[in-house]
Amino acid sequence: MKQVDILAGEDGETAGTVSAAFRAPEGTPASDPGRPLTLPPRTSLEKFKDFMLRVNDVVGSENATVISSDAELQHEDYLDPSKAYDMYHVTPKEFFVSSAVVAPRNVPEVQDIVRLANEFEIPLWPFSVGRNVGYGGSAPRVPGSVGIDMGRNMGKILEINVDGAYAIVEPGVTFIDLHNHLVESNLREKLWIDVPDLGGGSVIGNTIERGVGYTPYGDHWMMHCGMEVVLPDGTLWRSGMGGIPNPDADPDAPPHEQKPNDTWGLFNYGFGPYNDGIFSQASLDKDLHQALEIIRPLRVGMVLQNVPTMRHIVLDAAVHADRTNYTKSDKPLNDEEMDAIAAKLGLGRWNFYGAVYGPPPVREVLLSVIKQSFLQIPGAKYFEPEDMPDNIVLQTRHNTLQGIPSTTELRWVNWLPNGAHLFFSPIAKVSGDDGVAQYEVTRRRCEEAGFDFIGTFVVGMREMHHIVCIVFNRKDPDSRRRAHWLIKTLIDDAAKRGWGEYRTHLSVMDQIADTYSFNDHAQMKLNDKIKAALDPKGIMAVGKNGVWPKQYKREDFPVPMNGI
Repeated sequence: MKQVDILAGEDGETAGTVSAAFRAPEGTPASDPGRPLTLPPRTSLEKFKDFMLRVNDVVGSENATVISSDAELQHEDYLDPSKAYDMYHVTPKEFFVSSAVVAPRNVPEVQDIVRLANEFEIPLWPFSVGRNVGYGGSAPRVPGSVGIDMGRNMGKILEINVDGAYAIVEPGVTFIDLHNHLVESNLREKLWIDVPDLGGGSVIGNTIERGVGYTPYGDHWMMHCGMEVVLPDGTLWRSGMGGIPNPDADPDAPPHEQKPNDTWGLFNYGFGPYNDGIFSQASLDKDLHQALEIIRPLRVGMVLQNVPTMRHIVLDAAVHADRTNYTKSDKPLNDEEMDAIAAKLGLGRWNFYGAVYGPPPVREVLLSVIKQSFLQIPGAKYFEPEDMPDNIVLQTRHNTLQGIPSTTELRWVNWLPNGAHLFFSPIAKVSGDDGVAQYEVTRRRCEEAGFDFIGTFVVGMREMHHIVCIVFNRKDPDSRRRAHWLIKTLIDDAAKRGWGEYRTHLSVMDQIADTYSFNDHAQMKLNDKIKAALDPKGIMAVGKNGVWPKQYKREDFPVPMNGI
């Protein structure tokens, strides 16, 4: 069944399409550039206008826009994301804002834009769709950077290889796009895709940010194979086996048009150093402990084949309805209230979602072991989708675990009025002690900040991503301030216990980078050397994940607390 890129209403009907996700931003055409809200650093208005006129010659005025007013800053919906600022901002709204947004139409235009940025020494901030909203969306770390919208015009599915079970796609292809292409091509019986909770994001964007899904192919970065990258000097590079020319390709054709090697999508590493990672970039507590101890041997032994989740009751409750449906108090939910919600929904305090795959005899054996293991927990219950037809979460997970994307999970953001969210995403061992410890620390801090704990453990092969969803009211300055305080405090708490985050929001990238401090920050020093070698003018994604080129000092771009 094809999926539509929409958010379903309460009655299950559609609530609008989202072609707006690939719209041009609101602003002034580059053919007559005005003054942006924020100029690029170290750039005069005259220099900026000269740069934009040159960019206009490359992509056309319809694909280059100066953010000259706050009109683009009014877009704050996942289905119609802003192309220039952080929609779920905890800093002042005007801080993380691009000076302009450029949407190249093909690889040569990307190369030309990068070369111009080197010539003018203007920083670029590439993004795919801008829907990575819990981590900053399309906004740049350095205010005034020029956003490069890789998704608006570059959304082709270039190849589906059935025998090799891989696809070659451009940055604008979403999970919903790829799924629908398989359905339309009558390939759904042969190939699935692995999807994250929300299907409207870019396949490439999610992968290079090391996002996850929930089938056996849930680790998207692990499963990627081959990249085509425009380097910071404008050179086109293909990784792995893409370095071997295809003998059937036309050697006189431009490099981006040359057919790739037939093994490019089959073997990741090629010969010599592997460089792909340079371009990539969380019921009762005793029951949680016991469940995690059960999960570990089952996952390592591949009895649990997929990437399962252990979800807290409030996360599931928030998908079903907003907070006012469960309590009239403005204080964080206590244990008794959470137990009442669990009883109302027919769920536990913690709820495990998984799947089995393969021929029927294989599935039956695996499922029998899984059920026998989990039903040792006192009070544990087992359900299949047909047992709970009205449970939105179970029905959605049933689709997600077989590679069918949706946007249903977006509902939990509406737990509070004007809902927005940050993700705090530490890595944990798959153990009862570690899981309970992280839960206790994060829940205590959430409640100290006046928020409910909303979270899930996403279980990889030998580790867990503990995803804490900090839901706040984006229209309330005090709520934004408390959310910012909370994530900064949790980072410090985690570092003291040896827990590190794998991914984060713009506002705390430097803080997390500082926690990776072994041997006098040896990891960051290596990152700095690689950055200097590959990006000598310092124009690409300045400050991302705490990596700063020598031309910029992060002290010159401090992140303000909201209202301070």
